[in-house]
Amino acid sequence: MFRIITHNKNKYEEMRKIIPELEMLDMKYPEIQADTIEEVIDFALDYLGDKIEGDFIIDDSGLFIHALNDFPGVYSAYVFKTIGNEGILRLMENEDRREATFKTVIGMRFAGKNFKFVGLCHGEIAREMRGKNGFGYDPIFIPEGYERTFAEMTTEEKNRISHRGKALRKVAAFLKRFGP
Repeated sequence: MFRIITHNKNKYEEMRKIIPELEMLDMKYPEIQADTIEEVIDFALDYLGDKIEGDFIIDDSGLFIHALNDFPGVYSAYVFKTIGNEGILRLMENEDRREATFKTVIGMRFAGKNFKFVGLCHGEIAREMRGKNGFGYDPIFIPEGYERTFAEMTTEEKNRISHRGKALRKVAAFLKRFGP
């Protein structure tokens, strides 16, 4: 078993579709305010590495809306809790440039060493919320080359093209090559 440290059950279920042997460990840890997702992950890996025996992964994601100078970016979780998708759509109300990038950084503690795996998904912000699947910003993000939001896709469809799916496949390939 390989553990994912998260309290987001939706994220855990989505991740298990790619790495079925993942086990969820619901544990709180401080999330620093930093300029990049990589810095947040580095801090968390070091903090948790001192508290948890064995190997584990953590992840952090951000939605970078280019017309808003890449806001909310590293603050995506806080912004979602504060203004939600409705607030983002209000900020984008009169904006024609709707390009955005979703980014996930998965941090892994493996054999006492830290590793990072990055996944990106380019797309755009929808003009309204659509779909019932997924979580977070899924109802307002349309991946490049598609007309549907992540929330209008099945988990399997989303995992094939999403930022988290891309990063997780890198983790899975690493574990296949070097793992237990």
